[in-house]
Amino acid sequence: MRAAVIGLGVEGKKALKSLLKHGWTVYASDSNIKLNLADLPIPLAGVRLDSKSERMSIVTDKISLDLGYNDINEVNLCDGIVISPSMWKSDIAKIYKESGRLLCDVINKHKDIYTIGVTGTNGKTTSVSMIKEILENAGKNVLVGGNGGGGFNGYYDLILEANEKAEEIDVILVEVCDMTVEFCSYFFDFDLIALTNMGNDHMNVHGSIENYKNSLKNFFKGKKIVIDKNQLFNEEFKKVANSTTEYEASPFDLNLFGKFNKLNAGLAWEVAREYNLDILNSNSKIKLLNKSNKIEPINEKIIKNTLENFLPVLGRLEVLKLNDTKIYIGKSDNYDAVKSILDEEKFYACFIGTPRLNEDHRLDILNEVVKANPEYIIIFPGLEDNFDHSILRLKSLDYKGKIEIANNLDEIIKFVAEFSHEPAILIGGNGQDVIIEIQERLRKICASCN
Repeated sequence: MRAAVIGLGVEGKKALKSLLKHGWTVYASDSNIKLNLADLPIPLAGVRLDSKSERMSIVTDKISLDLGYNDINEVNLCDGIVISPSMWKSDIAKIYKESGRLLCDVINKHKDIYTIGVTGTNGKTTSVSMIKEILENAGKNVLVGGNGGGGFNGYYDLILEANEKAEEIDVILVEVCDMTVEFCSYFFDFDLIALTNMGNDHMNVHGSIENYKNSLKNFFKGKKIVIDKNQLFNEEFKKVANSTTEYEASPFDLNLFGKFNKLNAGLAWEVAREYNLDILNSNSKIKLLNKSNKIEPINEKIIKNTLENFLPVLGRLEVLKLNDTKIYIGKSDNYDAVKSILDEEKFYACFIGTPRLNEDHRLDILNEVVKANPEYIIIFPGLEDNFDHSILRLKSLDYKGKIEIANNLDEIIKFVAEFSHEPAILIGGNGQDVIIEIQERLRKICASCN
């Protein structure tokens, strides 16, 4: 089987790797001639290059890659077509959608499996991980994937895995990025959709909260949904959904900091209960696994025990202890995420990772940090080394404390050591991979010192 991958962003690259893993050959293309190929499985040996001023071709036994252009003839020779989520509203996506040749139409066993989607601005990865642990602790076989930022396999990997292992899978669990709800609505047949929250993120894509709300209404139309009882626009969501369950903060003692994680746990609890109801109501997609043609609901003790013993997800907020200070560290890449932390704790110093140059809206994180008025704000390279933009924003906000720059991990650790006798410090902002690296180093230091 041969597939075409059009667009090599995060999801396109994940799809290419997954197709190769599942035995497909691939034609791939991207309009960017300067695309970084370091993370693609293209060995130098045996590669034939055709390089021109505005385009380049790379050919191996399993991959044909065009950069700078898209060869329609090559695409038309393929059995299935992969379109990156960022291209979903393009003319070329519309053409292949109407042709029925998208990969999710060519192989579609995943649509026969009970599918749960979790979307929203913040808390998706933690909520998905909680649901996954509940289901697995109850003996269910769960296939998890979706949003690239969550550290899971991509959307296409879910489709390919489900196609090969459909008889073994009880539930597909999808983390749905708020920018890809329309894409996912077409690719998956969701039985249950949960919304963590709506925040002021990705407004460069949505344009406004109103537009974001409308995209969710389309996503929820005719579906069973689980939403926060205090979420804005709840009444509008209820009108379009087939049924609605509201959740609130979990009363359980958690190994996680913050009211926001109590809400994540509340969401996971209600999702598990709704899944149980579908078992009891003999949902047509619930697999009948034993001889009595019944599948057992999840015992609520399993849900409670799972949530009470759940540990922080790598890269998400956790609290470490070093000398006299508590270090709150985790990705918090929009101002709603940062505000939810700052509302619950007073910090002597805040370390904030920088956003990409074209993501000025993420600098709004600094607005919230300045309102909290820590003694120090330390800027470190999160996604790009654009310190000037962050410094300029801080000066425009008339921040009276001390501003420092930590250029690398060693300098970050040095500042942490300096502040280790203060009550609390926060390390967050942008740059999940960088924050995970800091997290891992600090975890070792804290273990050796304490």
